[in-house]
Amino acid sequence: MSIKFSKEQVLDRLKFENPWWQTTRIDEFYNKMKRREYFHLLFPLVVERRVKRAVVLMGPRRVGKTVLLFHCIEKLLSEDVNPKNICYFSIETPLYNGIALEELLNLFLELNNKKSSEETYVFFDEIQYLKDWELHLKSLVDSYHNIKFVVSGSAAAALKLKSQESGAGRFTEFILPPLTFHEFLSLTNNENLIDKYDNEDRKIYKVKDVNKLNQKFLDYINFGGYPELSLSEAIQSDPGRYIRNDIIDKVLMRDLPSLYGINDVQELNSLFTYIAYNSGNEMSLEGISQNSGVAKNTIKKYITYLEAAFLIKVIHRIDQNGKKFKRANFFKIYLTNPSLRSALFSPIDKNDKFMGNMVETAIFAQWQHSQDASLYYARWNSGEIDIVSLNSKQKPDWCIEIKWSNRFVEKPSELKNAKLFCGKHGLKYLIITSIDIEETINHGGIEYYFIPASQYCYTVGKNLIDGKK
Repeated sequence: MSIKFSKEQVLDRLKFENPWWQTTRIDEFYNKMKRREYFHLLFPLVVERRVKRAVVLMGPRRVGKTVLLFHCIEKLLSEDVNPKNICYFSIETPLYNGIALEELLNLFLELNNKKSSEETYVFFDEIQYLKDWELHLKSLVDSYHNIKFVVSGSAAAALKLKSQESGAGRFTEFILPPLTFHEFLSLTNNENLIDKYDNEDRKIYKVKDVNKLNQKFLDYINFGGYPELSLSEAIQSDPGRYIRNDIIDKVLMRDLPSLYGINDVQELNSLFTYIAYNSGNEMSLEGISQNSGVAKNTIKKYITYLEAAFLIKVIHRIDQNGKKFKRANFFKIYLTNPSLRSALFSPIDKNDKFMGNMVETAIFAQWQHSQDASLYYARWNSGEIDIVSLNSKQKPDWCIEIKWSNRFVEKPSELKNAKLFCGKHGLKYLIITSIDIEETINHGGIEYYFIPASQYCYTVGKNLIDGKK
């Protein structure tokens, strides 16, 4: 075996990583953690055997992928799967360095006296640490028909690129985004702030105490994207250190440069810092270049890389007629979760001048959990709409004005641009977010539904995940 460690050392490590072979239980550290809602979406893919595919679990760093794998193992054990038919490998373990996946698999089969014809589940965590992992995995899927392979990795951009290049027809991709607001409330035991549907037709959830919900919404904006950050007061006392060291630096300084051959890491970091500070603002390549000092062609490439790494989401512009621009000179960029900005700079309070941008960023963070949403923003010489959804015919289907203000409830006439847009496209219904007021007003034949931003944010995330189930 082409490794510097003995076979016995590797086998000892393998036994350590798979305690259920002896105890029939996963480690208590993982067992006591609450399951993310995404568990209910991933587990059916893990046990699916009619289609011969490996599951590739990918997403940003620190969103709970490893915990999700252990919760799947826990569920398999509870359904009386033989513990010795379940194997977990953490590929980043130095002992496994240089060992091919098939060698690791054969060690497991040999150790437990198993035949590859038995129905077995094999989990490879942090798969990106193995060179050419996608070729190895494709070969395993083709060769071992009774073994279900599940892999995960944090270098999301690299995984997605290689999965699509080599895994066509062999891999099922599963993306785990940062926490939704409703997952954040659930993990922190605050879902009692939400009641059943307030509006059954539109599936709007009722709020028991909007002031308390707004407090938690602010916590979500500052700390809520990552499970570990959400649950640890110690980490919340210095979120910048945690997010910079464990998430941003590893992506900007290691994942993306190694994948795309980026030489000027400082330049990439400068661009991301600029984007993070201005999350939710309209931008242009020209403007970013002037402010960041990075050439326009380079910016375009870097934006593509940052989006592939699930750090940002680009939203394109349409005009007042609902038409896309031939040249996308202007666009908005949102962080995939608002706590990235708070950590890079500083946590904000409800009166901060950036609160409006962060509310927009938080709401767009919920919409990224939909694979089908076709979202844009509208801007023309005299007006703007924050979110416009285009239907399959590329016509505006619905729109939203995201505000962190109650002023428009008293002065709906100030929303004349929204009224103009709705009238032009025959839209009879407009959502406007507020701070803490829920109210419906009929204004000029259009139903204005005002809803607290926190309530709307919860509703979107909850409904999108429930819809997937």
